[in-house]
Amino acid sequence: MKIIAISDTHGQHQKVKIPEGDLLIHAGDISEYGTENEVHDFLRWFAKQPCTYKVFIAGNHDLFFEQANAKKYKIFADLKAQNVFYLQNSGIELNGLKIWGSPVTPYFLGMAFNKQRGEEIKKTWNRIPMDTDILITHGPPFGILDNGLGCEELLAKVIQRKPKLHVFGHIHNAYGTYQENNKKFINASLTDTPEPLLGLAHRVVNVPIITWI
Repeated sequence: MKIIAISDTHGQHQKVKIPEGDLLIHAGDISEYGTENEVHDFLRWFAKQPCTYKVFIAGNHDLFFEQANAKKYKIFADLKAQNVFYLQNSGIELNGLKIWGSPVTPYFLGMAFNKQRGEEIKKTWNRIPMDTDILITHGPPFGILDNGLGCEELLAKVIQRKPKLHVFGHIHNAYGTYQENNKKFINASLTDTPEPLLGLAHRVVNVPIITWI
């Protein structure tokens, strides 16, 4: 299966060219401010991309997805007809591959899906199934494409669960891939980290990462 991995587009998705593939993965932060309008704009774009299946999770900027309401769930139901799937501490099986995704990241400024490090966030990672083939999290595991900011509890669970592929983002300037034995890690962050006090927007500075599984 040819997989295209992206993350952290922050509303700049229209500037990203997606190659053809079997599975397109977006690892969160689809929006900048987490508004419903931003989400609709992203989903219209995402559904049109030249991949058979599209799977995405939210990130710490994507406040809309943290709100439990009927409007949100109607959007998800409509997406399934277009082979677009949203994962929120949940999984799906596509072409025999078991995929599990979570938007949770260690606490930072009280943004969306933040959990305290240690026992609180560990409860989320304990939900990752033993037979997961592809793991999608917004944040990285500690020590892997994370600039020292990843989650220790997530690393421990990844070592235990042994997914074939782990896709994440969140730490923009740690973009890239890392291979360890039969496990591949991808930080698919596409944008830079602007200085908010200067009022600058995120810029697309990286390209989608292609891999096979």
